[in-house]
Amino acid sequence: MKHVGSYRLLWKTDELRKRQAAAWDRLNACDLCGHICGVNRLAGQTGICKADDTVQISSWGPHFGEEAPLVGAQGSGTIFFTGCNLRCVFCQNWDISQMRMGCTVSETELARVMLSLQKTGCHNINLVTPTHYVPQILGALITACENGLRLPLVYNCGGYESVETLKILDGIVDIYMPDVKYADAEPALRFSRAKDYPSVVKSALKEMHRQVGDLIVDDSGIACRGLLIRHLVLPEGLAGTEEIVRFIADEISRDTYINIMDQYRPAYHSQDYPPLNRRTTSHEHKEAVHMAQNAGLHRFAR
Repeated sequence: MKHVGSYRLLWKTDELRKRQAAAWDRLNACDLCGHICGVNRLAGQTGICKADDTVQISSWGPHFGEEAPLVGAQGSGTIFFTGCNLRCVFCQNWDISQMRMGCTVSETELARVMLSLQKTGCHNINLVTPTHYVPQILGALITACENGLRLPLVYNCGGYESVETLKILDGIVDIYMPDVKYADAEPALRFSRAKDYPSVVKSALKEMHRQVGDLIVDDSGIACRGLLIRHLVLPEGLAGTEEIVRFIADEISRDTYINIMDQYRPAYHSQDYPPLNRRTTSHEHKEAVHMAQNAGLHRFAR
């Protein structure tokens, strides 16, 4: 059984079109993410993310490397967008996020990609790094709805989200999947050029959870709605895992579904930023999981 995306209700009442117009207006002085660059993207100006008023994607297709509730038997329908609103020196997808390798597509073409993923049998439409393209994505979503798109929408982001942008997405996104990166401002600035990341991501998590609540899965284990948090363990505790998991448990929900990720490896410019120039150890990951358990979290990704 395929679950139906909540955005269809807004599409039927024309509210989806109003939300898209509101998002598009914000490109005049862009404040779609936590940076609030204020550049006029409609006039060709670009900010941290380097995006203008067009949308670029690098690849798309069924993905089986995501969390089990997204993948199921037929995969998560991922669309990888180029660019990013963060500048992580250790980014493992730096060719896409920093070098912007990909191609420009129209909103109509993006809608066709969504529909092709649905036709393939994917369980959801998984938007990877979508923040800086929200207006264009909503435009494509309208066209896709008109042609029968029904799959739940996954917002797969880096956590540096504007609450105002998230409010535009209320009732549109079914599953939020932020990667919560840092608890402290110093590493956030040094490694990702976002010194206020900790405060921004905490506000974003609260808004995401207000909208969709804890992750709900069906009898087959497929996610249909809710918040799924990722947290990448960094060497020597640089991510501030203990503070992050305590915040999630105390101020979001102890029933939060969380993936404590152990796949950190040196990439991009990480060799210049020790100890990011080495992999994390199994002990560091186990310690992070214990921190989450001690905080009261109990729903872990498998």
